[in-house]
Amino acid sequence: MSRRDNVLPAIAIVLVGVLGIALVQPRMATDFHAVRQRDDVFLLPPPSQLRAMTLGYKAAAVDVLWAKLILEYGLHWQEKRAFTDVTRYIDGILALEPDFPPIYDFVDTILLYPMAGVSASEADARTIRRYLERGTRERPYDPKVWVRYGQFVAFMGPLYLTDKSEIERWRTDGAMGLARGVELGADAQRSLAASTILSKSGERQATIDHLQRAYAMTDDPEMREQFMLKLRVLQADADAERAITFVDRELRAHYPFLGRGAGLLIGPRRSTTACAGPASYSRRGCARDWQEAINDDK
Repeated sequence: MSRRDNVLPAIAIVLVGVLGIALVQPRMATDFHAVRQRDDVFLLPPPSQLRAMTLGYKAAAVDVLWAKLILEYGLHWQEKRAFTDVTRYIDGILALEPDFPPIYDFVDTILLYPMAGVSASEADARTIRRYLERGTRERPYDPKVWVRYGQFVAFMGPLYLTDKSEIERWRTDGAMGLARGVELGADAQRSLAASTILSKSGERQATIDHLQRAYAMTDDPEMREQFMLKLRVLQADADAERAITFVDRELRAHYPFLGRGAGLLIGPRRSTTACAGPASYSRRGCARDWQEAINDDK
């Protein structure tokens, strides 16, 4: 038998194999893709065990999980599949780094728009609020977290609720969150939205208190004029006017070289000698915050 006779059967076998692969592979790929679309495989342990699994490299693990979460969210959106494991990723990240800022920046978007053409449910809205409330506890002095919480609870969340009384409670809670964000340094214009919601909810005193604080914290004359007009519309009593006047007078007298925010942060002026020690806490003229100082001035 010649060498050519030995090569021909091998070539034939290779051709048959290639033909078989060409016929079978597309169908197998389709079936495999369909299985992956139906069933996601989540390989992470429960949050309580995840910390030990990282061997101390928590920051690196959080970065990997966040990148994986965003990637999977994009793939599920593109393939129009429900992302059922999304909260497991979020819980895993928060177990490692409870104050991870991107979670609180994007959790409402991730859960409100789970896939193309599908809207969130009432349960999703409650889950988002739970995460954002945790954000206000983990990052209590971050104005962005408070504003994000307030915006969702006041405006977006109520759209998914049905009980009217609960909707009003959410809006009031959201307005309180916005007010807290402004107090911590967020844009003072958000105070106008917060005060409008509070006044509609019948929270007159809370509205007055918030507008007083917002007025005291902003240097913008136009914003201060708007706050004062709202206070007058609410018929704020003489105590409110006196409190505003007192704070302005103290800031001009003792902190003229500081911006309003820095002056408010330092607090009312105290005598170093007369206000030393715990015994001075109840002494007149030794107020520890602006509210106490205003009360002492009566």
